[in-house]
Amino acid sequence: MENNINWDLRNILKINRKEMSFERNEEINIGELRKEIEPWLSALFQSEHMSALFGAGLTIAVTNLANCSSQGMNRIMFNGEYSEYITEYADKSAEAMERGYANFEDDLRTANELLKGLKIIDEQKATKLEIEISAQLSTFLKNIIKTEHDFLNSVSKSYFALNYLKSFLISFSSRTPTRDRSHIFTTNYDRFIEFGCDSAGIMMIDRFVGKVRPIFRSGRFELDYFYNPPGLRGEPRFVEGVVRFTKLHGSIDWISENKIIRKLPVDFGDKDYSKKIDSYEHLVIYPNSSKDIETDYYPYADLFRDFSSAICKPNSVIVTYGYSFGDLHINRIIEDMLSIPSTHIVIISYDDSYKRIQKFYERNNPAQFTLLIGNHFGDLKTLVDHYLPKAAIDRISIRSNEIQEKRGDRTQNAEAYDGQHLDKVEERESNALLRL
Repeated sequence: MENNINWDLRNILKINRKEMSFERNEEINIGELRKEIEPWLSALFQSEHMSALFGAGLTIAVTNLANCSSQGMNRIMFNGEYSEYITEYADKSAEAMERGYANFEDDLRTANELLKGLKIIDEQKATKLEIEISAQLSTFLKNIIKTEHDFLNSVSKSYFALNYLKSFLISFSSRTPTRDRSHIFTTNYDRFIEFGCDSAGIMMIDRFVGKVRPIFRSGRFELDYFYNPPGLRGEPRFVEGVVRFTKLHGSIDWISENKIIRKLPVDFGDKDYSKKIDSYEHLVIYPNSSKDIETDYYPYADLFRDFSSAICKPNSVIVTYGYSFGDLHINRIIEDMLSIPSTHIVIISYDDSYKRIQKFYERNNPAQFTLLIGNHFGDLKTLVDHYLPKAAIDRISIRSNEIQEKRGDRTQNAEAYDGQHLDKVEERESNALLRL
């Protein structure tokens, strides 16, 4: 154990003013670390404004617990005459965006940009590329649906993994009523977060309005859930277990239709979903463009504006899990947040293989960071079992702990206290009998 960060080691912990790095095979005392990590995270989770940003690492963690693989974000291997150009340009753009290595989004973005140019100079070649892009989107969608389907069909393992996902999400949704609602953001296209929230009874507020055919609305209203407690008219209270939710890169169940973005009622893991989409160019996933959307920036400009307005506030905390800091747009907004001295960021990650977290950390104020990095701290099961704060709305447990603390001061006199108490009770009962 060292008193400074060694980024070459397997597990890294920075909490409050302590910095620890652990060797790959070094034994970690969970009990001792829990005494410091859990209270610290509990305090941060109850900050005035709290947001969470979940990346592909969350889906990987959940599917690993269920012994099934996560698919869908592999690079696109185009087969046409422009395949080499697309791959080469995607690599360059990823490097320019400080991502290091290109991914599915870089390939799709490059292909779409090329498609726009070909439509100007050669409509026939543009049509061929458009067909191939549509085929690749079809494969992408089927892979994500397959991940969801495989998770559901892992039977007992999926139930085990789902419980951990629910506990993980409850830690972020259980805010005290005097605090602003938690806002969960994700770059994922799948629906594991929505599935986990539904299973845990967590209500989600997003930009979609309607029940049968929900429509994306650009207007942002501070809608919320309240209830009237018995006997207190005119004093509504916040419903517990409610979060605001934003998918920054879109979702596989969002489609553009007649210049309107809708959310389709698709079951989790529905393998027939791909048959219900008329054209994959209408699939609203970043950075996929559509003919009937007047600008490529819609709806992503609204979604990123929500992200900025949620975290760039004084006394704001953002917790990242499974996000590798490979998105320059998101990183820029987080850096703007950290320009406010009272803000804080908690980074929980299974690893930092591309050194993106290290670079982000080193160019910002270390005092505003809490780091839990490595295969120990980033493991979802270990995180939920030992380090994440328990539900703040669990009033029974809170009251029980308060009673135990009060009684702890008189533990040594407990037997005498109980004896005296029983004697007084018996005396009162005897006097009552004599009066009768």
